[in-house]
Amino acid sequence: MAHTSRHFVDFARRRELPFLCVRAGNRRVALESEGSLTSLELPRGLLSIRLDKDLHLDPAWIRHLPLVARTLRAFRPDIVHITGPSEIGVVGALMAEYLRIPLAASWHTNLHEYAATRSQWFLEHLAERQAAQASHLIEKIALSISTILYKRARVLFAPNPDLCQLLEEETGTPCHLMQRGVDTELFSPTRRDRSASDGEFVLGFVGRLSVEKNVALLARIQRELEDCGIRNFRFRIVGQGAHQAWLREHLPRAEFTGVLRGEALARAYAGMDVFVFPSHTDTFGNVVLEALASGVPAVVTPDGGPRSLVQEGRTGCIARDEGFSGAIAGILRNGGLHEEMRRAARSFAMAASWDSVFEKVYAAYEPVLVPAAAAAPSWRPFTRREASRG
Repeated sequence: MAHTSRHFVDFARRRELPFLCVRAGNRRVALESEGSLTSLELPRGLLSIRLDKDLHLDPAWIRHLPLVARTLRAFRPDIVHITGPSEIGVVGALMAEYLRIPLAASWHTNLHEYAATRSQWFLEHLAERQAAQASHLIEKIALSISTILYKRARVLFAPNPDLCQLLEEETGTPCHLMQRGVDTELFSPTRRDRSASDGEFVLGFVGRLSVEKNVALLARIQRELEDCGIRNFRFRIVGQGAHQAWLREHLPRAEFTGVLRGEALARAYAGMDVFVFPSHTDTFGNVVLEALASGVPAVVTPDGGPRSLVQEGRTGCIARDEGFSGAIAGILRNGGLHEEMRRAARSFAMAASWDSVFEKVYAAYEPVLVPAAAAAPSWRPFTRREASRG
């Protein structure tokens, strides 16, 4: 979510479009203007709840309503765009309704699937059938809660067709694709700095090290590859999260880099041979697209958005958990196929563009704008997002 929002802000800055971005942060209140861009950063308070290492929720964030209202009135936006059912999204939806401004909402995280996944510690104490029923119920309730704000929006966005269909069914509101772009200059095979004589294969993972990313499968993959005679490999794991200690224990030969950004992240991708992404809950998979841009074929699950980025047998493989090791082994054992996949992955990513993503978003705004705003020479979107921290 934060990754896409930063690129949205950059797009508005490049196009010199009037744009107000309100985000949560850790510093004092900061209102800044730079050309057509205005940003308002508001701090979280003592009641802030830590959901993960870099994810927080402040139930008292609504205290900022008066300042947000004043800023909003001064900016006079034509549309309010919220990026999720967070405390910031709630404030954005309230302001849109109070000031009678059209509301747009984009879906970035499958919170309902996260809720079901993170309930497994409790559900494992139930009988198999009861656990499955309870998991389904938890997911259904979480989805209903998550879509409360989305039902108030005039236009919706989601990163893949399946989610668009789900949101339309849940809300009755039209939903448009809001996929992701990639910086192909930053993420490129030219960043590879490993020696050609390096005889090891590097299997890579980038993301939060948490249960919803299904990272425990990495240990199973290592064991199964070794059992079938493949031992000249190691994992490169980029990220942090609650499962980091467990992974260090079960993947003793893995390289743990922590969180990387910019050129360091680009070099980490380019040095991989196969990108392994076992998540079942991702709505799109920015990291998969970044790996492909780096010339690294990916192995993903058939669930969620990443499957739409991988062309089976061309840019990688789509496999269920029990098939991941076999798919990886098939790539590593066929040098010619691996090279073809590397070239195809780069070619696929070259067709993606952040500008094209946000041009489509602006086009989708137009039908819901009030006539006076629609006739204006430039739109003034007001978006709320959660800043990336950690």
